[in-house]
Amino acid sequence: MKFSRRQFIKSAAAVTTVAALPGAPFIRSAAAADTIKVGILHSLTGTIAIAEASVVDAEKLAIEEINAAGGVMGKKLEVVVEDGASDWPTFAEKARKLLEKDQVAAIFGCYTSASRKAVLPVMERYKGLLYYPTYYEGLEMSPNIMYTAQEGTQSAIASLDWLYKNKGKSFYLIGSDYIWPRTMNKLANLHLKKIGATVAGESYYPLGSIEFASEINKIKAAKPDVIWSTVVGGSNVAFYKQLNAAGITGKTQALCAMAVSEEEASGVGAENLEGFMSCMGYFQSVKNAANDKFVKAFKAKYGANRVVGDTMECGYISVYLWKLAVEKAGSIDVPKVVAASSDLALDAPEGKIKFHKANHHLWKHARIGTFRKDGQIDMIYESPLIEPNPFAKI
Repeated sequence: MKFSRRQFIKSAAAVTTVAALPGAPFIRSAAAADTIKVGILHSLTGTIAIAEASVVDAEKLAIEEINAAGGVMGKKLEVVVEDGASDWPTFAEKARKLLEKDQVAAIFGCYTSASRKAVLPVMERYKGLLYYPTYYEGLEMSPNIMYTAQEGTQSAIASLDWLYKNKGKSFYLIGSDYIWPRTMNKLANLHLKKIGATVAGESYYPLGSIEFASEINKIKAAKPDVIWSTVVGGSNVAFYKQLNAAGITGKTQALCAMAVSEEEASGVGAENLEGFMSCMGYFQSVKNAANDKFVKAFKAKYGANRVVGDTMECGYISVYLWKLAVEKAGSIDVPKVVAASSDLALDAPEGKIKFHKANHHLWKHARIGTFRKDGQIDMIYESPLIEPNPFAKI
């Protein structure tokens, strides 16, 4: 894949003229200053804040650690934080502000695919660089986005295969009503048909929905072997509480959530999640030295009762992956950073990972675990590293 290179502007007059044009590459002041500005853009308010606000904490921790170790190319990082407010036009507006006014070298942000889709044209128009830390549906690749969580097939296929082999042949698909759940369920329908499983039901609810009683009655009537959930955000609080109230618990029903980590457990209520499963690329309980250091540092900064989850870890490593690429490139210039990211490897808390040589995604493990009564997860399955293929044919 070929990427366009930023043309060097040879005169001050030319800089002024070109930078004023919509879509022209900005000559960011961060490059010549004693500090390098970076942006963080997540929902600190609204229905997605339950899952997204904590990602800011993990990204700030990485920035603080990097600054304590001397910064990037000898310069300290200066962070500008913006609130996307669980509102997609607001995400686009804040992304533009970070690039146009603050002139940040990179943005670490977004959670839902809807917010990423809103920000994508802004990143491409203003030649910015977004590190996107959330598992998503795939079917996308932008020269201005680095994807540091699982694309759809990396989690969906592995989880469905394991559940089919170990929990049963009929699946009930339930999700929130936007891009990621609907695309994940398209993948699931195709793959389940391929492996000989059946779909006992499929339904969607708007983001923020809190009424699942009628759907739970349908699930009870369908009696699926497995519930495969792509419900996200605050809706999970009502969903799991109402499941338990209806007698559907982790002891009576196999349910695998694709969007509930240890971090959401504190909001959902660990007692409502006990025995249910989750599929992620990372769990806090992963055993290695890098994860021990990450968890210890996070708790030291934010409190012993805080926990970390998949998107938080992906946000944390996003900052380090950008640092490594900048130092490899010797520049914060976006095309150079992107080129330096090809095959870039890191010993991360989730284990050794690396960027794909061409498609801006990471090689990832898929992990399945069971929630304990304290909200932590006991891992029961770990895949080998899975090559990212955002445009896979099922």
